[in-house]
Amino acid sequence: MTPKGINHYGVGEQADVFLLVKTSTKGIASNGKPFLTLILQDQSGEIEAKLWDAGPEDEASYSSQSIVKIYGDIHHYRGRNQLKIRNIRTASAADNVKISDFLETAPVGQEEMMEKVTQYIFEMKNPNIQRITRYLMKKHQNEFLEYPAATKNHHEFVSGLAYHVVSMLDLAKSIADLYPSLDKDLLYAGVILHDLGKVTELSGPIGTTYTVEGNLIGHISIMVNEIAKAAEHLGIEGEEVVILQHLVLSHHGKAEWGSPKPPLIKEAEILHYIDNLDAKMNMLDRALERVKPGEYTERVFALDNRSFYKPAFHK
Repeated sequence: MTPKGINHYGVGEQADVFLLVKTSTKGIASNGKPFLTLILQDQSGEIEAKLWDAGPEDEASYSSQSIVKIYGDIHHYRGRNQLKIRNIRTASAADNVKISDFLETAPVGQEEMMEKVTQYIFEMKNPNIQRITRYLMKKHQNEFLEYPAATKNHHEFVSGLAYHVVSMLDLAKSIADLYPSLDKDLLYAGVILHDLGKVTELSGPIGTTYTVEGNLIGHISIMVNEIAKAAEHLGIEGEEVVILQHLVLSHHGKAEWGSPKPPLIKEAEILHYIDNLDAKMNMLDRALERVKPGEYTERVFALDNRSFYKPAFHK
């Protein structure tokens, strides 16, 4: 029998589980004593816990990427479930647990996702767009298949980036079939390239943080530069290069959402909607999966801090 995931425990239930420390942050309580805020995770998701009166030894033992055995109760605090620790220890070799046991991964295999991306590139008719997209995908393929799409909010799990892109490609195909005036080559290339800079922006699939380039330049500017370098390497000149750069530059939609330019071509506008739709569906599905019919989710910060209701007739 598979052990119950931490996000499937209800308020008031007791949990006696192994969890991976995703992050460990030191703080000082109002009484002047240090404490640790632990974000703990397993394959079902993550939960916050506070370790009060934490000394330097605790800080060393319960650092990021350590596996812990915790006994505690599930409480509700400020709209979120929290684990109240009654007992905690680090896992030993005898416990026979490894980091990969606790990592949430995409529901589709890497090989299957890569086959799908390759097929979409194969369907492109414009040789310049196809060659640039194929070149950049080949260059970053391993990281593309392993990295998350973000550190939080959406697709923040192993292979999340590839899963986000594959979902968006299927959306793009459906929309382009409905609106034949859309240029499929541009739409597919935009979907594949729009977040590819995240393999440089983020540190990797485990304990994901922002790299120096990620903090100082960001995935949008990183990929705009990569497209220019790829075109130069392949000897490609022409408007397609600028349009591909524009698709990446504008996919967040507005300046306040991180886009240096608003979408100014039709495919860029649609790319923004597809990206937004897939990210929001992922957030909603994951939040609603954790609650029973007739209950509200935790507040979803990236969705205007709303709590969503799961209709009682949903099974």
